[in-house]
Amino acid sequence: MHIHFVIHEHFESPGAYLQWAIKKDYSVSMTKLYEKNILPTSAEHIDLLIVLGGPQDPITPIEQCPHFNAQAEKELILKCIKAKKAVIGVCLGAQLIGEALCSAYSHSPETEIGVWPISLTEEGKADPKFSHFDSTLLVGHWHNDMPGLTPEATIIANSAGCPRQIIAYSNLVYGFQCHMEFTPELIELLIINDRDNLLYNSHKTFVQTPEMLRSFNYTQMNQALYLFLDKLMYDYCNSII
Repeated sequence: MHIHFVIHEHFESPGAYLQWAIKKDYSVSMTKLYEKNILPTSAEHIDLLIVLGGPQDPITPIEQCPHFNAQAEKELILKCIKAKKAVIGVCLGAQLIGEALCSAYSHSPETEIGVWPISLTEEGKADPKFSHFDSTLLVGHWHNDMPGLTPEATIIANSAGCPRQIIAYSNLVYGFQCHMEFTPELIELLIINDRDNLLYNSHKTFVQTPEMLRSFNYTQMNQALYLFLDKLMYDYCNSII
């Protein structure tokens, strides 16, 4: 299996997604856009595409952020979907999946930064890939927006602050507005590099302090993510037999 990551900023790194790939001994490649790497032009050698988050939104123009080309990313996402590859979008990446499928992102009712519970919907409880999730699960958040919904999309999980936390766009394509990949190292990078955002939103209901963010044990959400990824790749392997 070959996993390809699209990384927008060094402080929005793959975290537990990369740890899982290494544990599974999968081959890994990365497009580090902040280092001006070029996106793949083909889905041929990709089994799982993971598009990570970033401070941009899907309509951020190239003039404002020269290393972010939303249209090029959406084209890669569509190539992978059409080639029946597995695709995961995280935060901005989830929004880009929706946009690639002609469903516009929107602002979340609440800004969420910290560790807050998500709840499985009835559809989420019926999806075997999430059968190991508790009905509510503490996961990471760092967002103001949320992905769009296609007519075929299913909301797997929501939260008190955001009605679209995990979305199934198909059996192989999932958008995670939440961040189950958070680790203590990744949290520290976010605190250091997004301090202004933390301060600006510090008065809001679903925004935690750096001290609170540092105090959490992220192991449980990581383990839940690993098992979801195992199930996703099992379905992917069965789809290509």
